[in-house]
Amino acid sequence: MKEHIVRSYEEELALLDRKIAQMGGLAEDALGQAFDALEKRDPRLAEAVIGSDKAIDLLQKEIEEQVIAMIARRQPMADDLRHVMAALRITSDLERIGDLAKNTAKRALAVSQEPYPKPIMSGLRNMVERALRQLKDVLDAYAERNSELALSVWREDEQIDAMYNSVFRELLTYMMEDPRNIGLCTHLLFGAKNIERIGDHATNIAEVVHYLVHGVSIADDRPKGDETSSTLISHQ
Repeated sequence: MKEHIVRSYEEELALLDRKIAQMGGLAEDALGQAFDALEKRDPRLAEAVIGSDKAIDLLQKEIEEQVIAMIARRQPMADDLRHVMAALRITSDLERIGDLAKNTAKRALAVSQEPYPKPIMSGLRNMVERALRQLKDVLDAYAERNSELALSVWREDEQIDAMYNSVFRELLTYMMEDPRNIGLCTHLLFGAKNIERIGDHATNIAEVVHYLVHGVSIADDRPKGDETSSTLISHQ
């Protein structure tokens, strides 16, 4: 990135990046805590996650207002325009990640009194750990303008999809074996889908980082492995 004659302009761009990092950190915390609330059946923690979404929304609003003001006052071009537009797009994805974490916390509230099958929670835990790693890596990629790290996140989205396929099939099996499991497993299915969608948003951010660095979009088709729309389970 080139240096600017006006020092205050550089400071505005740096502030934008700091707010993105702060928003990303809040989104990471929300996802991790939402799953902890689900796994530990902790309604207080779930309520705290739901309440914390307001801070993410506030940061989104601040970043949007800053971007609009910078475009109006600075009229950025080339690299600078990509910078502010990338921040705007990333903010949108982080806000959606916060919403998905909040929704997962709501699922945790709904089933806080229910016993969970241990294998299912293990599968969900693996999904969350993978999603958190992707989110951390893509935020690092943005901070460092590291397109290779962004591409690595982009390519790994299939792994979360594969985990989701496995959890989806297992939850369907539990529901078919005992109808009393339907309510619990339905909430867990929505929770698993939230995590899979968070992986998609991390992939969106990876594409933005690649464009920010190179000025061109990723040429290949996005790798996807979600097969649940065509899944059938045979049951004797």
